[in-house]
Amino acid sequence: MNATLKDWRSCVALVAALLALSGCGSSKPKPPELPEVNNSVLSIVWSASTGKSSGFTFLPGFADKLVYAASYDDGVYAFAEDGGREVARIDPKTPLTAGVGVADNMVVVVSNKGDVLALDPAGRSLWKAQINGEVLAAPVVAGGYVLVRIADGRLFALNRIDGKRKWVYQRPPPSLSLRSSAGVLVSRGTIYAGFTGGKVVAIELESGKPIWEATISLARGATELERIADVGGVPLVDDSRVCATVYQGRTGCVETLNGNVLWSREIPSADGVAFDAKNLYVSDTGGNVYALDKISGATLWKQEKLIHREPGTPLVLNGKILIGDANGLVHLLSPENGELIGRVATDGSRVTALMQNGDRAIVQTARGRVFSIKVQ
Repeated sequence: MNATLKDWRSCVALVAALLALSGCGSSKPKPPELPEVNNSVLSIVWSASTGKSSGFTFLPGFADKLVYAASYDDGVYAFAEDGGREVARIDPKTPLTAGVGVADNMVVVVSNKGDVLALDPAGRSLWKAQINGEVLAAPVVAGGYVLVRIADGRLFALNRIDGKRKWVYQRPPPSLSLRSSAGVLVSRGTIYAGFTGGKVVAIELESGKPIWEATISLARGATELERIADVGGVPLVDDSRVCATVYQGRTGCVETLNGNVLWSREIPSADGVAFDAKNLYVSDTGGNVYALDKISGATLWKQEKLIHREPGTPLVLNGKILIGDANGLVHLLSPENGELIGRVATDGSRVTALMQNGDRAIVQTARGRVFSIKVQ
């Protein structure tokens, strides 16, 4: 997950913060030359186009051996996960800002007018719900609910059957925050979400009541801009811990049971984390990629060859680490030492989504292309 003005890595919600996050309007440092790698270990199986994202972040969804992907003004496409053949195109007849949420014959997207649109795979409307706010995060279908997170941090639970509002979770809005496309994660009846002030909150799915609140990192600095400390990306959870990163803050893990902080490290990030059985992987705001011990937070290795390339949220796939960057490259790293062992180019634009679908990685870019990538 990223942090931009409509692509939330580049800018903050207020114009005054835009230059501070990514140097918009100024020259960026030149990244170091990449080492030669064995490009045969990563390969593009198929690619397809969905239309332009217009600066919004769209996440693909998966169901019934199909890959669903949306764009700003060209609707939703369904591609066969095996071969990438276009199976269907859904035209909601309105520009979109978020999607796709998919589950059991339901496709959910959000219009630029704040309408949550639930459609069947043939494009027929199931229901429409009006949300008073801009939605940048993909809706999540979980149990009997469709969860929709507003840019100001409010979280709505809509009835999955008819779209009627069931509950709303909200916090006092900060004076300054990132314009975030980060959504929520649902696990075993609990919603996990990151908020401003370095907070991770566990929320009961059925009622919308908070279970616990944990602080990964406190806000610091002399100015409001310096005190931006928003959780980057979506928290990640396993049986005993929830882990997340904080922009201008720390990376850490808390207990799923009560939110007690297990550890935190001074590694700021505007993205999410990934982990396997033993390690946690994260890229910091400078472009360094870390492997941390999931139990203690100790650094196992640090990969510095991706600095100034703006790598995003890592993905663990087939025992390897994948990570996309601002130039459309997908890198393959060794989990043992962080060595760059593979690389594949997409379309030259930012990798805005990197997700697992079976034994493949699905990439969506800022230009609206979708790639299915295989790790050998």
